[in-house]
Amino acid sequence: MDWNHRLYLPRRCRSIRWVRLLVAVVFLGGSVGLGASWWLAGRLMAPAPSTRPGLPIGLDASAFIVEDSQGRTVHGWHIAATGPGGVRGAVVLLHGIRGNRTSMVGRARFLAHAGFASILVDLHAHGESEGERITMGDQERFSAEAAVRYARSVYSELPVAVIGVSLGGAAAALAYPLGVDAMVLESVYPDIESAIEQRVRAKLGPLGALPSQLLLAQIEPRLGVARSVLRPIDRVALVGCPLLIASGAEDPHTPAAETQRLFEAAVRPRQRWLVSGAAHEDLHAAATSEYEARILSFLRGAMQ
Repeated sequence: MDWNHRLYLPRRCRSIRWVRLLVAVVFLGGSVGLGASWWLAGRLMAPAPSTRPGLPIGLDASAFIVEDSQGRTVHGWHIAATGPGGVRGAVVLLHGIRGNRTSMVGRARFLAHAGFASILVDLHAHGESEGERITMGDQERFSAEAAVRYARSVYSELPVAVIGVSLGGAAAALAYPLGVDAMVLESVYPDIESAIEQRVRAKLGPLGALPSQLLLAQIEPRLGVARSVLRPIDRVALVGCPLLIASGAEDPHTPAAETQRLFEAAVRPRQRWLVSGAAHEDLHAAATSEYEARILSFLRGAMQ
């Protein structure tokens, strides 16, 4: 063996070791990524129960329980109107993901003073309502239907509207035909792909492409629902009543462009409102006076 060949062998061995190390690192990184995405998806889909809250103070409120069309219990509050001039109608209030009906009390309060009764419910797998997992609107839509059915049973001669926030809005849109006279959708994703991609991008930036796909790939096997079903943008054109679509102008989860997509898919009469300075948050808290003025103007016009 000559000296050149003897020197070549160690260099070749070192190259092989580097390749093996690189493969091991890639494999380990992929395994960690898969494990992390599986854990994160589990967290997102895990139920969000809460103990029974006390009735809201200062309002004429009572608790009720109904069943959705799948036989699961839905817990809620009925808050009566207290304003002068009698009851104008009823508004079903649907909260966002991992929340419950208590987060909608502020809206119920100003609606009551304006003559609108409110029906607040815990969505599927939230609060006190039954459900094994959060389903991004697929099963929550049955809670929305049950709430509207309850409102119709109490106020059979009056118009009924719905205000849905984020997940609650998606549930309302996916529940078509919901049979309401007016609808407000706040911070609602147009489709599940956009919802996941925007939320992951807000955390990881350009590195979020692969984690987004890993999360999306788990929806059908873990929830038993096709991604093609989780598309509120396909349903808003079928709503069939006056529609107000709102979101925060600075919302990284539901950017203005996504809200515009949803708005353009809706049929008239429709309105769009981008709340200046607001992110993916409670729009009533972010712009209280303007929110109340806009919502009341919309409801009074749509529910005459």
